[in-house]
Amino acid sequence: MMRPSLFTANLVAVVFGSVLAVVAITVPVVQGTGSSQCVGHGTAYIDPRKGGGSMLDASAGFGEPLNVIISGLSSPGVLDPTKTFYNYAKAIGFSYECLGLHIGNPQQANLGDGRGWINETAVLREDYGNPGLGTCGESLVGGNHFRIWQQEGTCALFLAVSIEQDASEHHNIVSNGYDLGRDALVDGAVGIKTFNEVTYSTTVQSIGGLLPVGANGINHSEFSESFLFLIDFLSFDSWY
Repeated sequence: MMRPSLFTANLVAVVFGSVLAVVAITVPVVQGTGSSQCVGHGTAYIDPRKGGGSMLDASAGFGEPLNVIISGLSSPGVLDPTKTFYNYAKAIGFSYECLGLHIGNPQQANLGDGRGWINETAVLREDYGNPGLGTCGESLVGGNHFRIWQQEGTCALFLAVSIEQDASEHHNIVSNGYDLGRDALVDGAVGIKTFNEVTYSTTVQSIGGLLPVGANGINHSEFSESFLFLIDFLSFDSWY
């Protein structure tokens, strides 16, 4: 197997309120490979509000906080939300929806990049240690999940993370589910994680300032707080 060079990358995790969590990822990249979906310009992310966007997505007349950001400085192997990002997601315990099926209308976000309100790229769910069928269990009993949007110009991925109730409760958000979901995703990413011969080493630091504190305008009237994390990743032995 060819051993690729290392390439610096960043992931940003945002906590709803005045503080945001940012994650930085370094992954190995083989020359000439990586994401063909987006070309960034050396910027981690741009605050969507500067371009008329929002740090809340649009959901049933309210919004859910975009409480995790994967920085545009990350490796192309992390920044392709339709392909190789899924390997990283599986490394931290998330997979595509049960049997590839999605029920319900897509949520939209405006990332301030000139495209206005756009549909989510995908929904990934906690897979309970089974990347094949584990998300079917999450759809039934509830758990952590997130939606993805990519910001043009930076290639940053904005995630709306939350823990939801089971199907009998119509997948409403659990109490404090936005903060709990964000924290669980970040906690699950920290340290050494491996999937499909790609190893990710992750560290975290805090950032603040993108989101207000409270429940005003938030879907399900759930309170969200104001801090976030900066996570650094290092990957080895990648097939990217």
